[in-house]
Amino acid sequence: MKQTVNDLYQDVLDCRLCRTELPLGPRPVLQVSSQARLLIAGQAPGIRVHESGIPFDDPSGDRLRDWLGVDRATFYNPALIALLPMAFCYPGRGKSGDLPPPARCAVHWRQSLLEQMPNIELTLCLGQYAQGWHLQTREKNLTETVRQWRNYGEHLMPLPHPSPRNNGWLKNNPWFTEELVPVLQQRVARLLTTDVLKGVSPN
Repeated sequence: MKQTVNDLYQDVLDCRLCRTELPLGPRPVLQVSSQARLLIAGQAPGIRVHESGIPFDDPSGDRLRDWLGVDRATFYNPALIALLPMAFCYPGRGKSGDLPPPARCAVHWRQSLLEQMPNIELTLCLGQYAQGWHLQTREKNLTETVRQWRNYGEHLMPLPHPSPRNNGWLKNNPWFTEELVPVLQQRVARLLTTDVLKGVSPN
């Protein structure tokens, strides 16, 4: 029997592939639905998200929702928005922040989950790891990749990670807030418009 997205979701929740490597143990955090139209490809849960089990339940999420121009009810409606980080569990801390998402997670789960979400029309790639997986070509660094966002068409958009650790980046790159964010909000509003989503429910 072919797996559905709900079957895969349960399999992910039961996943223990990295159990010996995770400092706090497995606690996969994601949001998926076969109906979702917007995919947010993040990095990996931070410690606050690990504790709550709610994706982007932290200052990064507050900033991201502000960039998108959506409220929490919309953001956490899986029939509208899928939240699929490159790794589903908190990877632990390194010298300069959280460790990179373990590659094993995406290798094992990502393509299968994406195949069960055929209605995705826009994918937002937060940070270098998501961009490395979703974008066929990239510029020499994250800043230039995001700066060339127009080159990725209507269905992909590279973004910096909304973490407070990027406050300095945002201050040094005012064009992001002035030029890209308004277009992002327009695309998201158009995608999630009431007329288009008439009859859509979280179930």
